[in-house]
Amino acid sequence: MFGLRTSELLIIFAALLLLFGATRLPQLGKSLGSAIRNFKKGVSHDEEDETADSPANKATACKNLEANLEANTSTSASEMNSSKLGSKN
Repeated sequence: MFGLRTSELLIIFAALLLLFGATRLPQLGKSLGSAIRNFKKGVSHDEEDETADSPANKATACKNLEANLEANTSTSASEMNSSKLGSKN
């Protein structure tokens, strides 16, 4: 493992134990593991996004965007009408 012998690994582990304490060391390992896992997910997600740029996927994304815009526009219009009614009273 990286050209380190057992005695060197024990010295590194002892130094970490002194720096972070016995209670904090498991938390540190857990957060390091989750950071590596999230990094791998991000890298694989970027590779999937590159393949998602096909014309069929772009057309579907465009249709979804148009539908969302229409839904937001109708909601905004109804909110404006209700606010106008409320201000007249």
